Amino acid sequence: MIDTHTHLYLDEFALEKTEVVTRAIQAGVTKMIFPNVDLSTISQMKELHAMFPKASYMAMGLHPTEIGENWENDLGIVRTELDSNLDDYIAVGEIGIDLYWDKTFKDEQMKAFSMQVDWAIERNLPVIIHCRDGLRETLEVLSSKNLKPKAVFHSFGGSVEDVNAIREIGDFYFGINGIVTFKNSGLHEVLPEIGIERIVLETDAPYLAPVPYRGKRNESAYIVKTAERVAEILSLSVEDVSRVTSDNTQRLFDRIGC
Repeated sequence: MIDTHTHLYLDEFALEKTEVVTRAIQAGVTKMIFPNVDLSTISQMKELHAMFPKASYMAMGLHPTEIGENWENDLGIVRTELDSNLDDYIAVGEIGIDLYWDKTFKDEQMKAFSMQVDWAIERNLPVIIHCRDGLRETLEVLSSKNLKPKAVFHSFGGSVEDVNAIREIGDFYFGINGIVTFKNSGLHEVLPEIGIERIVLETDAPYLAPVPYRGKRNESAYIVKTAERVAEILSLSVEDVSRVTSDNTQRLFDRIGC
């Protein structure tokens, strides 16, 4: 399996970063994608990737909740990192719109998202999209682009209507994680609409641990529980879910080797 979105480099794993990667590999997660968060996480991410260069990949971007008063300066540093080490990154991310916590910098988030989408288009890289309480704004930015990037809506937990709205803009992928195992999740109705051919698996570790680990720190090894639930909903075998979602991931992130 491939974990398309995991932050195993964060401080939550400070005492056992190598151990959590090793556990993931032992669980059958042979590849993991590390999306960046902010300026402080770049070095942490690069350090862990250097320890597991064959099992991990990196994406460079500035998370929407990190867009503040100095966003232009921060974005400049992120762009310099991307261009200085372009061969090290397989995507631009995670980027997007998050208005759940604070709407103060909504306009700045939209500008930063738009700029980073342009980076991806110019460099022929896919985009990892973080969208929380900001679907209208996210789609407004994407619809303004003459060329649409390949992209995944990470940690998708929306409705059938949301899926259809996204598909009016482009044929994007949907990142499914532990949310699908939650009792109050409506994804059991949404996954058949998405279809296995547009699903990729993720954990978003250390967040959103699947049942039976809900409420605990998440890690990439737990993606197996997400795959099992996706298989149950779509009446597929876990082996088929693993194979197809891994194939999807390699089409989306074409810098990932077979």
